[in-house]
Amino acid sequence: MKRIVITGVGVVTPFGVGLQTFKEGIFAGRNGIKPITRYSDLPVKYAGEVGFDPLQYFDKKDAKRLDRFTQFALVAAREAIEAAQLKDIDPYTVGVVFASGMGGLEYLENQIVNLYTKGQRTVSPFTVPASIINIAAANIAIEHGFHGPAFAPTTACAASLDAIGQGYTLLQQEEDLNVVLVGGSEASITPLGITSFHNMKALSPLNEPTASRPFDKRHSGFVMGEGAGALVLESLEHALKRGAKPLAEVVAYAATCDAHHVTAPDPSAEPQAKAIEKALKRAGITPAQIDYVCAHGTSTPLNDVIETKAIKQALGDHAYEIPVSSVKSMIGHLLGASGAVETVATVLALQEQMVPPTINFQEPAEECDLYYVPNKAEKRTINYALKESLGFGGHNSVLVLRRYEG
Repeated sequence: MKRIVITGVGVVTPFGVGLQTFKEGIFAGRNGIKPITRYSDLPVKYAGEVGFDPLQYFDKKDAKRLDRFTQFALVAAREAIEAAQLKDIDPYTVGVVFASGMGGLEYLENQIVNLYTKGQRTVSPFTVPASIINIAAANIAIEHGFHGPAFAPTTACAASLDAIGQGYTLLQQEEDLNVVLVGGSEASITPLGITSFHNMKALSPLNEPTASRPFDKRHSGFVMGEGAGALVLESLEHALKRGAKPLAEVVAYAATCDAHHVTAPDPSAEPQAKAIEKALKRAGITPAQIDYVCAHGTSTPLNDVIETKAIKQALGDHAYEIPVSSVKSMIGHLLGASGAVETVATVLALQEQMVPPTINFQEPAEECDLYYVPNKAEKRTINYALKESLGFGGHNSVLVLRRYEG
């Protein structure tokens, strides 16, 4: 088995554009949830909205033809590629696996409005290429000239963790592939995005900035966020040969499906637990070696309880001895981008030996009896970390990451 390392990361989050702002935010326990400014008359007034001017990053033509989710993806990918110092590499040895749950929802939504209010001639010819989910991966490949395989997982809120897992798998399987740019992007704070999740009762009905309360007794639904996360994966041999500095190591990936319900998780938690168990087995480690769990932690009553149950089933008594925290408490739920952004948070935790907190936490919900790192980051010894993501449709995805020490 090849050793696969992460050599560069980039993010766009409700804290702002760039890794440094994100790092400062998660370890300070900042709240990135703010009043929605881009739309009014929505049933929910707060979200993890990104302050983002596309003209700072794109010319007028691209700012107009690219959906916001693709813009986020390109900006995050640029930062990751620059951090990894990827240059002078055979383009056929570099792949892209970049996910989204909703794709170009805003662009599509606007064109549907044009169609039904102004007529057929007003619909943009860019509608399809702006809104299809694979277009973020395609545009990253186009911008950087990467000729390796390019894919776009669409497993809802597990999508970008699956992107990392698929990138890891590609590097293990394809001898002529050295680097894969992985991640995910989402920009669904739109009238349709907000209203549809609100009407299915997935969003918290509380119009306040502290409504994202994973594992807390007062949890009432998730708060939507937006943004992107990008990571450069490559074989350790290739990274060291070109003088790159590994940030962390990906040691295993596993996935299962609940095969239970389109939105609700399996109440037994068995498929989630099996994904964790499979990942540990593939990593060649025991539950006792996990030092931190970066949870999916959505702040929905169903998810929080069943995820806690799965962690306990998979890790046994050791689950009570380690920190489990949710980055979503600070930035909201970035849907298809959440797994990638939260993996970046896990990389930072491994590097800094610091666990980001679960903010807005007062009292644990019934059956949520693990240690959720309430409100303040904590110094910890972290050698192995577990990152899990769950998606509508019953998708359960797990990564095991290791602190890189050579």
